[in-house]
Amino acid sequence: MSRETVSIRPVRDADLAAITAIYGLSVATGTASFELEPPDLDEMRRRRDTLLAGGFPYLVAEAEEGILGYAYAGPYRPRPAYRATVEDSIYLAAAAQGRGIGRLLLAALIEAAEAGGFRQMVAVIGDSRHQASIRLHAALGFRLVGILENVGFKHGRWLDSVLMQRSLGSGAEEPPTR
Repeated sequence: MSRETVSIRPVRDADLAAITAIYGLSVATGTASFELEPPDLDEMRRRRDTLLAGGFPYLVAEAEEGILGYAYAGPYRPRPAYRATVEDSIYLAAAAQGRGIGRLLLAALIEAAEAGGFRQMVAVIGDSRHQASIRLHAALGFRLVGILENVGFKHGRWLDSVLMQRSLGSGAEEPPTR
């Protein structure tokens, strides 16, 4: 599969079964998410609908073989002062990992978040062992702003959260428009 055969587009309702499967496997076997039980399709639909209703971007990577991954930006924190700051999330199907799909998704997500008037994007990377995710974010302009050590416990071990941040659009140069 070449990157040229992959399209990045807004999520559709028909994508949710694949998204639920991708996320479910990540929750069950990985440490990118600190959730312990995979949510069902109805819960994933509710989460997607909440994000879209809030004006947040939600994208999928699609190729001939189907949905390869997805990414969305959601509220960093719920209080109004954080309204111009988003947190990104990216999940890939196992077969899509290591092929540049994450980079395509994150680049498109950054662009969509900027177009939506957001000014800062924060990555909260579960597990400091996720070097591929850390390198991906760094390659797209994120800088390391901190590590919260041993804040999660999953699969029998303590996990760090790596915090990375990137300005969007005019960043902190002027007040937010949102």
